[in-house]
Amino acid sequence: MTSATETAAAVRPYQQYVYAYPHKTAYRPLPRARASLRELWADEPKGTLSLYFHIPFCEVRCGFCNLFTRIGAPDGLTGAYLDALERQASAVREALGEGARFANAAFGGGTPTFLEAAELARLCDLAERGLGADLAAIPLSVEASPATATADRLAVLAERGTTRLSLGVQSFVDAEARTAVRPQRRADVEAALARVREAGIPVLNIDLIYGIDGQTEESFTRSLDAALAWRPEELYLYPLYVRPRTGLGRQRERAMSADAERVVSADAEWDEQRLRLYRHGRDHLLAHGYEQVSMRMFRRADAPDTGAGDYACQTDGMVGLGCGARSYTSRLHHSFDYAVDMHRIRGIIDTYTARSADDFRHADFGWEMTGDEARRRHLLQSLLQAEGMPVAGYRDRFGSAPGDDFAAELDRFAGRGWLDDSAGPGLLRLSPEGLAHSDAVGPELFSAAVRARMAAYEVK
Repeated sequence: MTSATETAAAVRPYQQYVYAYPHKTAYRPLPRARASLRELWADEPKGTLSLYFHIPFCEVRCGFCNLFTRIGAPDGLTGAYLDALERQASAVREALGEGARFANAAFGGGTPTFLEAAELARLCDLAERGLGADLAAIPLSVEASPATATADRLAVLAERGTTRLSLGVQSFVDAEARTAVRPQRRADVEAALARVREAGIPVLNIDLIYGIDGQTEESFTRSLDAALAWRPEELYLYPLYVRPRTGLGRQRERAMSADAERVVSADAEWDEQRLRLYRHGRDHLLAHGYEQVSMRMFRRADAPDTGAGDYACQTDGMVGLGCGARSYTSRLHHSFDYAVDMHRIRGIIDTYTARSADDFRHADFGWEMTGDEARRRHLLQSLLQAEGMPVAGYRDRFGSAPGDDFAAELDRFAGRGWLDDSAGPGLLRLSPEGLAHSDAVGPELFSAAVRARMAAYEVK
């Protein structure tokens, strides 16, 4: 019989980043007759909705990036995209009807700050006038890159109520940034951080990546300390992934063709490197006054409260606008077509900008939620948070206990030492080692149906 340590060691720690369930690769085309937005939202609770705008443009495409985004925009494309967002906002507001209230908002991408200052102001107008979101009264998070975090753009965001600005730095070591195919200089990153602080946005988040080729604990510490010098309210530590159809993914495909055995052996060493760097980064941040919120997220203990606690991702609905955004109701998760290949992405964006208002009155691609899938999503999204999941809340919602619904999965996690035995019977919580293996915990909670859909998806 193998020990728990041996069993856990046999599980690859970096399988998939689970930020939503199910993944969009499980979505499929929906019959238009069954996907009217008005009907989808008719009986939904709408008192605490989340609003998300997707901007699919970046000035460069990083080597590790598989986000739905394109490099640059021909003349007029950003304006045409905002026009389409306006048409979609009109259709969505009509579908929501009376009584819809947004509890938080986010602009993501891509890089929302790829838009010029006047275009960002128009985007805020779409949220406020188009959908009725009061950006001055709710948390608003915006993603940015150092090159696009210009003073005029930041001034617009600050004036319109942005409470959190997330800057994708990835590494303060220039050589590591080049290796990750993210061309930037530390001096430019530092200048961007200074502009963010000068803009007075309450919460600064800095994204860092670990697992870059050649990265060591010493070089990772240099990035961590450079970030800490700005006293960011939040820090995200992301493990590097190499995914199909990305720049680094194509490098891997060439290496596999030349010597697959060597690549597989290197993968095992890479897993060890990423786990070692993760633990080092986690401990470094904990020692500098940060609290762990999830495997990736760390918050400064004295960071201001931006009032984000009104929305619960497990239960409340989400309204996504833009060609890469998702929307969630209790019965259906939906979005538009999904791709990673640049040519396919450009085609999807062009199709989106050509849509009429009537085209936005129905969902195109999605996944119909069942009771079992809702249970899996609730457990997954709660368990991957450092605070864990109160069993009573799960039982109140579903009328059953997670230990009965997911006995096999939870037994496996316990056997590997991934559950916190000290949490007590009323709380399901991952141990520190369980949190370290979040990207293995999440995929093990996927249903067979979702796995089959994802496996059948043609990467494009």
